[in-house]
This record gives sequence, C-alpha cells and structure tokens, in this order.
Amino acid sequence: MTMQEQHAAKRPIRSTVSFMLSAWQDPAARIFNLDLLLVLVAAALPWSTSIFSILMAIWLISLLVTANPREFLRFMSQPVCWLPVALFAMALLGTLWSPAPWNERIHAANPVAKLFVLPLVLYHFQRSRRGTWVLVSFLTSCVLLMAMSFLVFYEPSLTLKRAELIGSAYEPTRGIFVKNYIDQSQEFALCAVALAYPISRLVREGKVLQTLLLCAIVLGLLANMVFVTVSRTALVTIPVMLLFFAVLHLRWKITFMILVSLVLLAPAAWTVSPSLRATAERFASDYQMYRQSNHPTSVGLRIEFWTKSLRFFSEAPLFGHGTGTIRGLFEKAKTGPEALAQAQVISNPHNQTLAFAIQWGVLGIILLYAMWFAHLALFRGEGLMAWIGLLVVAQNMLTSLFNSHLVDFVPGWMYVLGVGVAGGTVLGARSQVRPGDP
Repeated sequence: MTMQEQHAAKRPIRSTVSFMLSAWQDPAARIFNLDLLLVLVAAALPWSTSIFSILMAIWLISLLVTANPREFLRFMSQPVCWLPVALFAMALLGTLWSPAPWNERIHAANPVAKLFVLPLVLYHFQRSRRGTWVLVSFLTSCVLLMAMSFLVFYEPSLTLKRAELIGSAYEPTRGIFVKNYIDQSQEFALCAVALAYPISRLVREGKVLQTLLLCAIVLGLLANMVFVTVSRTALVTIPVMLLFFAVLHLRWKITFMILVSLVLLAPAAWTVSPSLRATAERFASDYQMYRQSNHPTSVGLRIEFWTKSLRFFSEAPLFGHGTGTIRGLFEKAKTGPEALAQAQVISNPHNQTLAFAIQWGVLGIILLYAMWFAHLALFRGEGLMAWIGLLVVAQNMLTSLFNSHLVDFVPGWMYVLGVGVAGGTVLGARSQVRPGDP
C-alpha cells in the first residue's frame, strides 16, 4: 500500500458530495471527479453525439486545469502518447500544401483531432485505479441500447432515427433507435468479444452466477446482431476477433472445440435469421449488379473508391495531396452518368490506410501503422485491461480495412477511450503510480 493509500484509509468518513467538492485542495478528489465524469462520457457515446461531445469537452478542460505540466511532458515522451499527436500534427501540416478550399482542409483535419485526446486519457488512467468503472459504464449503456433495439425491432415507431440512403438504397431503421447500424454493430461486437475473457476467468474460478450473467449479455448482443441488424464489417471481423481470443487465452483443445461449434452453429443461424441471410447475400448481389451494370452498390462503390484511391496515391506518394483533398480528387476523376458507380464522389474512400495515403502519402501510412503497432505492443501480457486494449486496437485495424474507423466519430472515440483507459491502467500498474481512493 502506498503512502497515499494509507492516508486515504485513515481519512475520516465523509460524504461523497463533500469529498467531490474538496477537489481544489485534494488531488485524490480531483482524480475521483474526473473518473466519474469519464464514466458519464462512456455511457453517452452509444446514445448521443451532442451529450458525449459536451461531457468530453468538460472533462478535457478539467484535466488540463489540474494536470501537472512537468509530469505530463515526461509522460508524453512515450511512443504510445506522441504518435497519436504526430498524426494530428501531420493533418494540420497537410493543410499547408493542400489545394483544397480552407473550409474543406479544416473539416478534414477535425476528425483527426480526437487522437490528441488519447494521450490525455492515457495520462489520467496511469494514475487512477477506476478504469474498470468506465468500461462497465460503456458495457451497461450498450446493454440498454440492445434492449431498446429489440423494442424498436418489434415496434419501429419508437425509433428516433430516420431511414438513410446507403449506396443506392434506403436502409431501414428497424432495430435502430439512435445513430446507425454500423456504429451499433461495432459497439455490440466489441462488448460481446471483450466479455469472453472475464467469462473464461469466472468459469475457472467456479463463479456460476456471474458467469451466467455475462453469458446472457453476450447471447443477447449476438442475438441482436443475428436477428435484428448487423453490419457486414461486423460479420467479417467478429469471427477473426473470436479466433484471436481463442489463440491467445485458451488451450488448443478448447479452441478446436469452439471452432467446431461455430462451424456447426453458423448454418443454424443462417437458417433461422432472415436478417443475417439478407446481409450476407448482399455481398454477392451487390458485386454482380456492379459488374454487370456499374450500379453504385455498396460493394461496387468500395471497389471504385479503392481503385481510384490507389491512383491518387501514386500521383503523390511521398507527402500526399494534402489535407482535405479527397473529395476534390474524386470530383475530377468521375466519369459517365450520375447514376453509375464511376460518377460517385466521396470524401471518404472507406479504407483508413488509403484515406491517409491520399492526403499524406507514405508519411501518413508510416505514422498510422507505427501508432497501431505501438498500441498493440502496449497490451502484451495477461489481464483484463491488456485483453480489452488489444481487442480495441485489433478491431479498429480490422474494420479500418472497409471503413475509415479511426476518424469516424463513434468507432474513433471507442478507440480513444478503449486504448486510453486500458492503456493508462496497464502503464499505471507497471509504474506503480497509484493515488488513493476516496
């Protein structure tokens, strides 16, 4: 027990409110308040962009006001901290050689700014022991969203979300209460796979009730994705993440049994779930429609976007075309009638590597993968936080093959919070920097 923990243990019992109000005099109270605020931030992410942004702004201001500048600068010397900031700095510098209008340059740099928050979250949680609170808050919020999704599935009038035009068709809002099916699938997939680690631990410890509770949550999340709605990205990445967990944390015999079970269960899920069949079958139908008639289907558009993006990258391979130039390049490259895939214009090529390559060339690719691999290396070892951090990075890397999920709002903030909370906790455990509890 540290000196601060001994001091906290001897502190007279006081109300939580009075403790929180003592933040100006008590560093432990400041950390406690920041923890509670980030608990609310994590709970808001699946539901509301506006509430999340407001709470996050308050948290950032509160942290910066109370941070120790010297300590923070020393902490920033680690690659896991300065690499995200380098990516944001690159986006800002890229505005200097970009030919795009200034409003487009700023608009393109803005989503990358969230990476500047990542080292701040890391810094905070290397001195706090309450990272689990934030993760449980996010899980609880996703479970409540899952329940609401089932309600909306059976009573679509309850939704707050209107139908959206995705590719060439309007996606139904059935089963979507807020935001969209891609963000919802990302959240549910992360929670479902993340719970595999604590479930395996609880089974070994013989804790039946806790195991059943977590298994029920996992089954509910998976059932929602099977029977209500799921993104095609989640369909591809969930099996990979499950295999990732099995290889890292289970014996080979158990891993083999799980793989066999998945193979046997997949046809059953396919048979009983029209939603799952429709989602999977659209892969082939979208591709055929694109090849036969240049119809702008989701799969066809990605092929178009990726092909053109590689050409744009080859035109400026070292430092790219500059921040905010993607849409202008697609405008110049469009051909044919507006209804065809070749004429579609976009500011997001639906691949994170290509998005960075177009704007910042090889430099952007190097910094992106250096950050990803630095964060993967941070989570080497055992423990819940190491597993969650590893999973967050792996999910972001996988889904960024089909989308720009590092800079998209919900997946990007999932990365910032997940890596920040888990990574800060891991760093704190290694350095034994532990302030006291209230």
